[in-house]
Amino acid sequence: MGMVSTREQRRRAARGSRQALLVTVLALAWARLWRRPVRFDETAGIFVAVGVPLGAVRAGTSYAGVYLARREPDAAMLRHEAVHAEQWARHGLSFPFRYWLEELRHRGSRNRFEIEAGLEDGDYAG
Repeated sequence: MGMVSTREQRRRAARGSRQALLVTVLALAWARLWRRPVRFDETAGIFVAVGVPLGAVRAGTSYAGVYLARREPDAAMLRHEAVHAEQWARHGLSFPFRYWLEELRHRGSRNRFEIEAGLEDGDYAG
């Protein structure tokens, strides 16, 4: 199988959503501004940037198709974050507002977006 272009990786990470693509491109620029290495995880279909000083909450935060992580994620965490990429694609630019409203009502492991993404994979169960 040949090399996949960065453009195709961005499209894949955004799950075909134009709004998610915009956020993906901005998050990639943010990671590169901090000179953090960025890689594309083929299995999860998302970009991963480890050690970005601002922008990661908890173990890390997904901005559409980009996961800004505090430390290198394992396969389970990448599965969890891939679901968040799907949520970004489904809800577009309204997703962060929906997420944080849900977080205000139901914190952490009770947040429906975290439940959908998989509590165990996201290290909430335990």
